Amino acid sequence: MSETPLLGELRRLIAVEGPITIERYMALCLGHPVLGYYRTRDPLGAAGDFTTAPEISQIFGELIGLWTAEVWHGLGRPAPFRLVELGPGRGTLMADALRALRAAAPDCLAAADLHLVETSPTLRAAQARALATAAPTWHDDIGTLPAGPAILIANEFFDALPVRQYQRTDRGWCERRVGLDGDALAFGLSPDPTPEIAAEGAPGAILTLPAVALDVARRLGDRLAREGGALLAIDYGDLYGGTADTLQAVARHRFADPLEAPGETDLTAQVDFAALARAAASAGATVHGPVTQADFLLALGLAQRAERLAARANPVQAASVKAGADRLIDRSTRGMGHLFKVMGLAGPGQPGLPGLPGLPGL
Repeated sequence: MSETPLLGELRRLIAVEGPITIERYMALCLGHPVLGYYRTRDPLGAAGDFTTAPEISQIFGELIGLWTAEVWHGLGRPAPFRLVELGPGRGTLMADALRALRAAAPDCLAAADLHLVETSPTLRAAQARALATAAPTWHDDIGTLPAGPAILIANEFFDALPVRQYQRTDRGWCERRVGLDGDALAFGLSPDPTPEIAAEGAPGAILTLPAVALDVARRLGDRLAREGGALLAIDYGDLYGGTADTLQAVARHRFADPLEAPGETDLTAQVDFAALARAAASAGATVHGPVTQADFLLALGLAQRAERLAARANPVQAASVKAGADRLIDRSTRGMGHLFKVMGLAGPGQPGLPGLPGLPGL
């Protein structure tokens, strides 16, 4: 186990309070105010730990910009409206989206009031450089976003929110916790089961409860129902939840042990889109999708956009354009086009969302 700065803090905490929940462990590893993963680094790109779709191809952000314009027209062209990104990374997606709006929908761009929900000082600095001319306003939480119609973009946002986990035992569903085995961190279980959980499951099955994400979905669903607008969520996840352990860590573009280097690796859990949809719908929002990322991007015209870009490029650039586009829509078992799903939320009575069918029955 790597002796990271946060590990000592966790040892002291567990020694005093006992084993902590997975939710608290994730929250500290990612968001500790001094030692948290997102507080101390830029994790993106070849020199970081992982690469997101906007870093792979400019087409990704451009298509989301055009999606924004079409949704804005469907809302009746409100001016101003809040253009919001949740977890904006380096600002690459939004920079590409704004460039597309500038070229294709300047009236939408002129009406946009840009807001970014970001807690990382390092990433805020990168966003400030990428979006200097857009004059964004930053927020630590969605609760401080101003009222009014909003179009919100959440790319790889929900998978980084802390989750609770429960394991099926002969006593029932016991909450999974992180404790100490000597000086090393180790997974364990609460001694008493959680009686509120009545789900079926084989012995050893792990149930993930994304309580923080469900709260965000309800709050955003309520906002959309009251104020109008839409949310686009793109993330690694399942159309319907299950009982597999999807907690994972990534470091230097490889999977790692979630307990190995606390505060130094990215921790995520697969998004349960059906649960998010139910939470948002319970607050009054309408649900569109989810569909695979490949289906969504192709419906928005990715193939045609890649063709046009390649036609204007030299052979090396054209090959890069094609490689990036192909990676975004790769439908293989481990491909982004298959693993990533896309879901939209909107206020009741609003028109459908581009690239996303309505999804009844959730």
